[in-house]
Amino acid sequence: MGDTEEISQLSHAVKHSIRRYLYELDGAQPSNMYDLVLKQIEQPLFEAILEHTKGNQSRAAELLGLNRGTLRKKLRSYNLHK
Repeated sequence: MGDTEEISQLSHAVKHSIRRYLYELDGAQPSNMYDLVLKQIEQPLFEAILEHTKGNQSRAAELLGLNRGTLRKKLRSYNLHK
């Protein structure tokens, strides 16, 4: 599977999840959707990447395109630091 196809599948899954969330609100108006979505995506992303790199934060930062300090700060915010 190529990168473009994988990105398309990921994008589709995210869009589907957001649409389902909005539908399940049954007319209620959400607030702070941007922050909500980022928080819901970032934590499992960091968990999966750290698992993939066997906890190697330098390698995880490289895969994520972040500097190590930024990654460590984000990991602390989600209580994922070691």
